[in-house]
Amino acid sequence: MILTVAHRTVYRYDTPIRVAVQSLRLTPSAFDGQRVCDWVIGVEGGQKGAGFRDGAGDWVEGWSLRGPAEEVAVRVTGTVETSDLSGLLTGHRETVHPGVYMRETLATRADAGIVELNAAVSSDRSDALGRAHALSAAVAEAIAYRPGATEAHTTAAEALALGEGVCQDHAHALIACARLSGLPARYVSGYLFATEDGSPHEAAHAWAEIWIAGLGWIGFDPANRCCPDARYIRIGSGLDARDAAPIRGVARGASSETLEVSVAVGQSQQ
Repeated sequence: MILTVAHRTVYRYDTPIRVAVQSLRLTPSAFDGQRVCDWVIGVEGGQKGAGFRDGAGDWVEGWSLRGPAEEVAVRVTGTVETSDLSGLLTGHRETVHPGVYMRETLATRADAGIVELNAAVSSDRSDALGRAHALSAAVAEAIAYRPGATEAHTTAAEALALGEGVCQDHAHALIACARLSGLPARYVSGYLFATEDGSPHEAAHAWAEIWIAGLGWIGFDPANRCCPDARYIRIGSGLDARDAAPIRGVARGASSETLEVSVAVGQSQQ
């Protein structure tokens, strides 16, 4: 499948900023399941800095913008050829040991509800792959997909208690359960092609990857009750949503900011 992406993020400030510095993790991952045909990242009026590949295999590049400016606009356009590997992340080069992803964060901290959900599944599953699939299904049942039900800082425990959330909440809850089961797990950010089958989706999407000994990293998307396939474009990963954020930055001179994001993912002719 050949997918096209048009992604624009705009930060607007109540007073003009003096300078903005950003770290962008917005380049598609290099692995067997996807190939970049063309990809352009830009900050309107900004200056591109150095780039590097981090230990998780993600490409990160720096940008800066000198003011005065009332907004910072990040634009991404490109085309990626994808294939269905049933969620397997093969051919991806990284140096970070999977054990690093056993570390708990505020967003993925397990409370009594998470422990109970995990125990109900894990007690009947002895093989790691089967347990991972069962956990993903359990999270999908426990947290109904509802846009706007949660916020950016909602934790896995809070979303589970609410019983509603978005893809970020599903990923955090699955990560929390997997780590309780002794399985390294991490958060993945990317894009999802919106199909017409009525399944829930967000063009700017997120899911989880779980490390299975003998197989490697495998993606699980509880929000759509599947493993990532050719509709998905993988961008980057981290311990949680904050760690895997596609855009990080600081702006000097502003007292408050508003955020506007627009993402469109389409299918091109083969």
